[in-house]
Amino acid sequence: MAGRSQPFSVFEYLYRDAGNYKAWGKFLLLGEVADTDIEEIRGYLDRGEYFVPDRVGIPPLQGELYQYSGGPTEDDHVFHGFVDLRPATKSEIGTLSLWGALETLKERFQAARSGANR
Repeated sequence: MAGRSQPFSVFEYLYRDAGNYKAWGKFLLLGEVADTDIEEIRGYLDRGEYFVPDRVGIPPLQGELYQYSGGPTEDDHVFHGFVDLRPATKSEIGTLSLWGALETLKERFQAARSGANR
């Protein structure tokens, strides 16, 4: 990947349906993460944890569970949970999909919180 000398971060999130079945997701972000970034993002989330991925342009994870259920079930909903925002490892830089810039993600969370994407 071009620009390997630039700092990258990883955003990790989780979908947990009402039956407690889980699907995990993560993607690469351009930019170095700071503790203030984590707190800023948590400030935009419902109860500091939950968000709707479609509102910020993040791929939803519910579909990953459909292989077990054959499709949507009554346990499905739209909420996903924030897990972590951390520096990327060398391996992740080479294997994860680049979503975009960390600053863009923070802006999208802020816009979603303020209702701009509702």
